Parts: sequence; C-alpha cells; structure tokens
Amino acid sequence: MYNFAYRTLIYIVMNTNIIKDNEKRNKLRYITYIIPKFSDAYKMDRKEGYLYLKKYGGLDFLFKHWWALHTDSPFWAVRSLYNICYQNGGAK
Repeated sequence: MYNFAYRTLIYIVMNTNIIKDNEKRNKLRYITYIIPKFSDAYKMDRKEGYLYLKKYGGLDFLFKHWWALHTDSPFWAVRSLYNICYQNGGAK
C-alpha cells in the first residue's frame, strides 16, 4: 500500500497538468522532498520514515505547517519534525 501511495504522490507532483493550483503543487513537492531527507537523517528507509512520521504526528504537522518549514533550511525542518514526533512518543 505504501509504495502505491508514494508513487501516486510522486506522479501527481511531477505531472503539472493534474494539479492546477500552484500552492497545492508546491506543498506536495515539499512534502515529497522532506520525507526522504528525514528518513536519511535518522537512518531509515523511506517507508519507515513515512510510517514513523504518520504514527507520531509528524506528517500532520508537516501538512499543517509546510509553508513555514519550507522557508527554513532542510536541517531545521527535519529537526522540527523529529521534535514533534518525540513529543508524541517517538523514540527513534
């Protein structure tokens, strides 16, 4: 299920004809960019990183605050996601 959902998300991001709204397109591009960065930073594969963010509230935080996070360095965005997950019970 994860592979299908992630590949579908990547396809939608790359195909600019599907999403006409620039803000939505930019949001999806950023989210598909930062999840692998988070996974690499904490030595997880992409699936594990995605599921970790989803389980501990990082994905909700990312969807809600992507606009502020994308203006900062990826390092600080990843660190913010880690802090949110840690506060919600994540320990990895």
